[in-house]
Amino acid sequence: MSLQSLALIEKWPVPTAAAAVVRADGTVPGTHGPGARPFALASVSKPLAAYAVLVAYEEGAVELDEPAGPEGSTVRHLLAHTSGLAFDEHRVTAPPGQRRLYSNAGFEQLGDHIAKATEIPFGEYLKQAVLEPLGMTSTTLDGSPAKDGVSTVDDLVRFAAEVQAPRLLDPRTVAEAMTVQYPGTKGVLPGYGHQNPNDWSLGFEIRDSKSPHWTGSSSSPRTFGHFGQSGTFLWIDPDAGAACVALTDRAFGPWATEAWPAFTDAVLAELGR
Repeated sequence: MSLQSLALIEKWPVPTAAAAVVRADGTVPGTHGPGARPFALASVSKPLAAYAVLVAYEEGAVELDEPAGPEGSTVRHLLAHTSGLAFDEHRVTAPPGQRRLYSNAGFEQLGDHIAKATEIPFGEYLKQAVLEPLGMTSTTLDGSPAKDGVSTVDDLVRFAAEVQAPRLLDPRTVAEAMTVQYPGTKGVLPGYGHQNPNDWSLGFEIRDSKSPHWTGSSSSPRTFGHFGQSGTFLWIDPDAGAACVALTDRAFGPWATEAWPAFTDAVLAELGR
């Protein structure tokens, strides 16, 4: 039986929306909306890119603590938004490891680093390392690893199932990707203001005790994921044993800050019954 709570997307003030939930065992208890329709992901591209970086790490192409990005920075710093790079400019604004400076530029330098190490363009490496093995045939990344992904709810369900029960990566690597990197680091969560701490892992944002936040008030502190400025999100709540994907074609704004937490709370409540 499909989750009734997913129908709440019908009330969102967006032209088109699609959503789905996938459990840790890979079962899909509910979908709603056009699951095969491609949407621009914006920053929901980052978890996909990060997963490809972790495959490159496990293949021995890179080390997490090798130099990458600005001087003193590493692959780990770039994944965790602590390289010191500015938001959308390739300029250094802080020493590595001191502040959580959310950076598209950092993910672009990360993509360049992986491309150089593997001798494969990053979009193609992502395709070979993550998308093709998971059957994500409707997902592409042409451009910035930070924000230029296009995907469908159906494809992202496959990705969310993989993260919950890894086949492409050692579960220990994924566990580290769910763990806070550089604990206690302050910073701004785009759209939600200054957070202390502003916890992040390897390419995924960690909810912890952040307030306000784009997940629900009943989301566990262990919840991790990402949202995008194109009106998209993906969260994985290990305590609920489930993940949720929602994609829309309206830019993030006050409508989302109002609609998303109530939606997530309704989904979690129904999952818990």
